Amino acid sequence: MDKKSHILQLIPEQGFLPLFFYKDTEVSIEVLRALYRAGIRTVEYTNRGEAALKNFEKMRQVCDTELEGMYLGVGTIKNGASAQAFIDAGAHYIISPGLVEDAAAVADKNDMLWVPGCMTPTEIIKAEQMGAKMVKLFPGNILGTAFLSAVKELFPDLLFMPTGGVDLDRENIAGWFKAGVSAVGMGSKLISKPLLEQRDYAKIESLTKEASAIIKSIRG
Repeated sequence: MDKKSHILQLIPEQGFLPLFFYKDTEVSIEVLRALYRAGIRTVEYTNRGEAALKNFEKMRQVCDTELEGMYLGVGTIKNGASAQAFIDAGAHYIISPGLVEDAAAVADKNDMLWVPGCMTPTEIIKAEQMGAKMVKLFPGNILGTAFLSAVKELFPDLLFMPTGGVDLDRENIAGWFKAGVSAVGMGSKLISKPLLEQRDYAKIESLTKEASAIIKSIRG
């Protein structure tokens, strides 16, 4: 199985995609290790600050040397140049907050999975025409589960993953899966700023295990 297909299988199998950014390299690496201990095998590191690229390079080295089977994606990619920079730094896949055509072109040129952010049926159609296999519904809290329920049957071949406003709460997560998502993106509700600032890796690990258990039980 090629890498693209493997990741497209891995994210839905995992059921959720943890995503975070933190300016400190060592903290970023320790969070990655905590997620790995909790059973996570793919993570989105978001391109949200000046340190993102440098941190990403170091995190990818840690994946290669000690976290076997960990796939590291990069999020918040808003142009082709940053897509290429992170691919050069070892990104396994690219996620954008919108439909970024030059980033998609760079990913395609490198035979890499790209996941565009979409908010309307028109954007989802365009993404599908451009070859997207998975779409990030963003912002999830604005769109809500009713939006996905309404459009899902128009796109039987696409995988959907809402990001933004997914809570670590059984009812909230169950609503999304009932509406037809393949996975949910979980950022600050899982890896919060206070936990990062307090370096509370044990709590991040336990919350991640909790999210995993919730999704397993929802799926039966």
